[in-house]
Amino acid sequence: MEVYHAGSRALQERAGVREAADHVGRSVGQDVKPVAAAFLALQPLLVVGAADPATGGVWASPVAGTPGFVRATGPRRMSVTGGVHAGDPLAPALATPGTYVGTLALDPRTRRRMRLNGRLRPTPEGFAVDADRVFSNCPKYLQKRDLSAIVPRTPGAPRHGTELTVRQRRFVAEADTFFLATVHGHGADAGHRGGNPGFVRVLSPRELLWRDYPGNSMFLTLGNLATDPRAGLLFLDWTLGTALQLTGEARTEFGADGQRRVRFTLAAAVETEGAVPLRWSAPAYSPANPDPAW
Repeated sequence: MEVYHAGSRALQERAGVREAADHVGRSVGQDVKPVAAAFLALQPLLVVGAADPATGGVWASPVAGTPGFVRATGPRRMSVTGGVHAGDPLAPALATPGTYVGTLALDPRTRRRMRLNGRLRPTPEGFAVDADRVFSNCPKYLQKRDLSAIVPRTPGAPRHGTELTVRQRRFVAEADTFFLATVHGHGADAGHRGGNPGFVRVLSPRELLWRDYPGNSMFLTLGNLATDPRAGLLFLDWTLGTALQLTGEARTEFGADGQRRVRFTLAAAVETEGAVPLRWSAPAYSPANPDPAW
């Protein structure tokens, strides 16, 4: 499989970074190498992105557990013990064989992250992913957090809506991190976006905007959005374990000032208290974070 499709290539060309993207793309493979397998085995959190097979809505969901719950079980396979709670909007996709999924293992303790994308296979213990793409990303815009505790929590009843409440808007506006799921014709991807609080603007109960900071030149996320605007966003409360999941459409805007901005229009929101059994410390913000002033 080619590393880049037409959507990513178009953005690389527009930004003048095709050569840099080709260099970075050589690190993408299908094998889960020993260093990647060791990294996975230490992680308490995995973010999964996919499209709901019934509605087509794209969602990003947290899967968490004691380190060892996610592990490499073959040269091109990752297995997960457990999964999302029954009310998670991604539950139907994770029970459907052959679903394209993107996964992101992110370690705030070390500011390291890796992505593994492929096709899902439900298992008696949870699910497995047969990898199409495995690669690591740089630590840019990752806030450092220490894991304070793994806390037994029972997820609350999901609260559904089509607009963000006042409290949810404040939560998003104060966030320093969110996760972003996108799809394309032959796969799915889960990525990370970070910055100092205020880097996401809440324009209305149904519209968000954020600047696209310079990254690794691959343009995987924006490339996907160029061909398919469906997107899923995940915001986490790093202390209480609340998950706010949004689905809708996102489009990239190119400003006269040379900056890229992404505008997200909400279709549906799901908020679940106690969705993640992890308690993290307060963040040390990445030194790479730009001034969030607009």
